[in-house]
Amino acid sequence: MSEVRSPIVMEKYDKASLNAAGPLPDLRQNDASLVSTLKTLLFFTVLMIVVPIGLYFASKVYVFEAFFGLSNRDSYFYAAIVAVIAVHVVLAMFVYVAWNEGSRQWREGKQD
Repeated sequence: MSEVRSPIVMEKYDKASLNAAGPLPDLRQNDASLVSTLKTLLFFTVLMIVVPIGLYFASKVYVFEAFFGLSNRDSYFYAAIVAVIAVHVVLAMFVYVAWNEGSRQWREGKQD
């Protein structure tokens, strides 16, 4: 016995049936959110590079060698500690901003 298969029927949708399915999501709002997130990420990426390196050399030359009068070798050590602390501060700021941005987007989506 052979099984009879029916051809796939293509249904035509009119505007009324498409509107009954519900509103389409606003993609511009998603794009704005994505752009905002990428700007935040780029800002903190630059901050993560510039701040520790800048503080390392500034604290080495101006604080530890000039102000405290430490040797060149000792100033490397203390300047590295300042740079590591700066990395942690920038990272904590990023986590704080990302957390608040995510909770804000969640609250705005929840109200819809």
